[in-house]
Amino acid sequence: MNYKEALDFMYACLPFFQKTGDKAYKPGFGNILKLCQKLGNPQNAFKSIHVAGTNGKGSSSHMLAAILQKAGYKTGLYTSPHLKSFTERIKINGIEVEEEFIAQWITTYQSVIEEIQPSFFEVTVALAFDYFAKQNIDIAIVETGLGGRLDATNIILPEVALITNIGLDHVHILGNNLPEIASEKAGIIKENVPVVISESQSETDQVFINKASSLNVPISFADKAYEILVEEDGIRINKNGKLLFNHLAFSLPGEHQFKNLQGVLQTIDILNSKGDFIIKDEDVEEALIAVQNITGLKGRWQTLQENPLVICDVGHNEEGLKVVASQLRKVKYEKLHIVFGMLKEKNAARMLSHFPSDAIFYFCKPDNDRAVEVDYLSENAKKLNLNHQSYISVKAAVQTAKQNAGITDMIFIGGSNFVVAEIEEL
Repeated sequence: MNYKEALDFMYACLPFFQKTGDKAYKPGFGNILKLCQKLGNPQNAFKSIHVAGTNGKGSSSHMLAAILQKAGYKTGLYTSPHLKSFTERIKINGIEVEEEFIAQWITTYQSVIEEIQPSFFEVTVALAFDYFAKQNIDIAIVETGLGGRLDATNIILPEVALITNIGLDHVHILGNNLPEIASEKAGIIKENVPVVISESQSETDQVFINKASSLNVPISFADKAYEILVEEDGIRINKNGKLLFNHLAFSLPGEHQFKNLQGVLQTIDILNSKGDFIIKDEDVEEALIAVQNITGLKGRWQTLQENPLVICDVGHNEEGLKVVASQLRKVKYEKLHIVFGMLKEKNAARMLSHFPSDAIFYFCKPDNDRAVEVDYLSENAKKLNLNHQSYISVKAAVQTAKQNAGITDMIFIGGSNFVVAEIEEL
């Protein structure tokens, strides 16, 4: 089969969480282990860093990949979901997996997939691991899909485990409060694997400490060691009170990225200390200046246009939108236009309440079965007295916002990965 036929087979035959939600979630390792055994256990053929968290794990994964690439290592990167193309999920040194490899791989293992009946995500993880092994990479940055403890990626034995921010997302699967969700994320902590926590949080710190203690592994809270200060000509980074970087032109916008960066720096420090990798300060600095260009990161407070300013962001839960709202408050504009859509399992009123109440909202439904209807968004907007209109598609909402916006206005597009994915300019 060709590439299109291979994807059609996957989407049609395999439970796909991004489309159908809970029904596609297959916790546990039975399927992924069976698949990988058929492949010769490729997950054991390369070194790795495992990254989990509610928010920030994608950005952190891309930063780590950029740094290791700059240090001269052949670096695999596995992330999800994709925005435009399935191939975005699997990269080596910033280059996406070849469509021909995917087509041939699915053709070769179609009968195995039909026999085991894994999820879409499990097949993708196995495909990525096999690709990395066949390409003889030095190290892979592997981002969890959902949670950590029962995530299909959790069959690797990494050099370091990194856990970013913990927030209330997928509560119907992972838990109803932060400690419960943290416990699921802590499932990536393993014996003999140092763990880094990017951001101290009073409700979750003890969960991680207890898990690390039970396995007798070292745990580091990165924000205890690293301090990041914003200066006029860049950022200043201190480690344990001593200057590490000065005037650094960090390429990822938003102060929330500093929390991710602290975790990344601590992870690199631990990787260096283990002796198998040599990563110099200049490698780190050069990578952080150009993360997007090196790895192809998209959708993180990404500027799509000037005059009017158009920015998109994939923040899709309450914590993520709090960050977006904080960023919006720092931008100067005449009028704010917000193109917004979201998924059904989110709380619309709480999500919308974080945005400036004087903005103009353009509600839309992305082409996804899990997307909420615009009428529901409108009902919640009325309760909050928000100025809003509804549109049949993301494209229509974006076009109208651009028509209405003056050159000194700002347009923000977000609320869901799937809204951002349908932006034509992305």
